[in-house]
Amino acid sequence: MKILVTGGAGFIGSHVVERMAQEGHQVLAVDSFARTAILGEHFLGKSVARYNWEHIGKLPGVTLLEADVRDTSAMDRAIRDAEAVVHTAAQVAVTTSVKDPRTDFDINVVGTVNVMEAARKAGSNPVVIFCSTNKVYGDHVNQIPVRAQKTRYVFDDSAFAQGIPESLPIDHCHHTPYGVSKLAADLYVQEYARSYGIPTAVFRMSCIYGTRQFGGEDQGWVAHFALSALAGRPLTIYGDGKQVRDVLFVDDLVGAYNSYLDRASQLGGQVFNIGGGANFTLSLVELLSQLEGQLKRTIQVSSADWRPADQKVYISDIRKAREKLEWSPTVSPEEGVRRLLGWALSDGQLSGMLQPHT
Repeated sequence: MKILVTGGAGFIGSHVVERMAQEGHQVLAVDSFARTAILGEHFLGKSVARYNWEHIGKLPGVTLLEADVRDTSAMDRAIRDAEAVVHTAAQVAVTTSVKDPRTDFDINVVGTVNVMEAARKAGSNPVVIFCSTNKVYGDHVNQIPVRAQKTRYVFDDSAFAQGIPESLPIDHCHHTPYGVSKLAADLYVQEYARSYGIPTAVFRMSCIYGTRQFGGEDQGWVAHFALSALAGRPLTIYGDGKQVRDVLFVDDLVGAYNSYLDRASQLGGQVFNIGGGANFTLSLVELLSQLEGQLKRTIQVSSADWRPADQKVYISDIRKAREKLEWSPTVSPEEGVRRLLGWALSDGQLSGMLQPHT
């Protein structure tokens, strides 16, 4: 297939590019590096996006295109003969959306409409996979009662024993600007399937983590904790650290995308909650304990107040994905964290700074 990946230099996008290229597809990776400019995202003096760009640029079958999803003509040209589009490009930080909602809107909403319009006009009628987020459910998640256990919060309502389903309401509640922009884009992608027959899938993703991820406090917390621990940097816990998320290793996420591509003609227009599900979950303090066990040292941690819109528990109900896609996550949190640490320590550009203290 001819596959286009927007946000190809991002964490998820670069893994999509890599897997598709390994499977013999022709892949066009598109990235504008806007996220680097907006967030000042650098690690060890090198742009994270450029780090990933260099990696995927070495792969056979991959073509690189520096372009912006906000550029209508560029999207038209890039997508006109694509057979599939994996749309990962986004403004991903809640804090940035609050400070600059207009840019957040332009990238997440206008950029997505540009992608969908290009797909509509393309003669190839490409499959489109959209990377949405669990933030579309807004504050409704916080209305579900929870109870505290020793190291975590759990839902205190048996109706949510398997997590949050796709049917949870998405309106009449508080959203951040980021949540609103992703929800608007999410709905546009669904509507292009209904109105124009484009075979789309919306993946409302929970906590995705893995190699080549350089997280921060606002996004990518598993990698943020792991890399900070390796570098001996102090960590801040907002709230009491019992907050729980289902976590999904990035290789498993790309596996779900592949499963959809194989079934797109039957499943076009579907929405899937995607994450580790009820079996693959972590709280902040549980991740710290894992890291201390694997690194065999104490991690310096400070406390701060809860942040606005923090959810005590979010777990994706992935039963629909299991059934419709015949897919299940395979990498446990313990194994995923081990792979993340192993990558950081084995990468020549990172290992010098990230060697564990003795």
